[in-house]
Parts: sequence; C-alpha cells; structure tokens
Amino acid sequence: MTVALERSTTTRTRDPQELLNAVAPHITELTVNIFDSGMTIWDREIALLLRDHTMVRDMAERILGNAVMYVMGSIENPGQHLGVGKLVDIGVHQLILDTPVWWGICRLYNGGRFKHHAPFIERRSDGLCLRTGDFLKSQGWAIDEELWAIDGADCSPCDDKVPDSH
Repeated sequence: MTVALERSTTTRTRDPQELLNAVAPHITELTVNIFDSGMTIWDREIALLLRDHTMVRDMAERILGNAVMYVMGSIENPGQHLGVGKLVDIGVHQLILDTPVWWGICRLYNGGRFKHHAPFIERRSDGLCLRTGDFLKSQGWAIDEELWAIDGADCSPCDDKVPDSH
C-alpha cells in the first residue's frame, strides 16, 4: 500500500518577520550576497528599503510587514484577486527585486512555482486596495490600517490573471 502525504500550503504563523526569516534555508542562489552580512532576511530587506528609499526604520518595517502579508495572501489564496497601494507596493517590489529571496519565497510558500509580477501601466481606481486590506484581515493578518487606507481606491496596477501573477 502506498500512502501519499500532501504538503500543507497553510502557514502556522501570521508574523511577517518569522515568515520571511523562514525563507533563509530555501535560498540557494547568490548566497554570499545574501548571507555574508550576517543579517536575518528581514533585516536585510529593511536595510535595502532604507538604502533605496527616504524613510525611517519604523516605516520600512511597516511597509515590509504588510508586503509580506500581501504576498502570503496572494500565495495562499491563488484565486483571489488582490492588489496594494503605492506604499505597500514598495515592499512588494523590494521582495521581488531581491531575486534569491523571491525564489526562496516561491520555493517555500508557493510549492516551488514562480509568482510573476507583470503590472499594467495604468493605476486602478476600483477600490481593490481597500478590499485587499479587508480580505487580509479576514485571513487573520494584523494589517496596518493606515498603510492600506492611505491610497484609498488608488491601487497598484496589478494583473488580474490570478493565480500565476499578482
């Protein structure tokens, strides 16, 4: 008799910092670049946000935390159409641009499938950002209400061809 066990795709924590740091063992490319600093993955991404954007650490942590929530929400709910506002999108782009980390996220949380990012040119104004914040709250995430509301209905131009892209 053969027994096949399915790997659960649900996460055990709702802590964005823990979820991001858990990616470290799944990073296999450019590991010298990623790990030589001795930083956690969370601290690395915060340092990169601070290097490339004018903000204080508290804001970088808020943005990155909500970006992780959004990414996890889109991975855990592939049929759900989600989108972010301009501020949270800075954190989403940070994760995607650090490609060894992004691949690690895809390996660990998306079953090894690459999650594409192919935004449209025009911003949306249909309230998707606000609906996404509400959806993430319903999934147990402690979203930063201010970051989700600041753009109101002016959402990122996310592709709506889920589940292969966000």
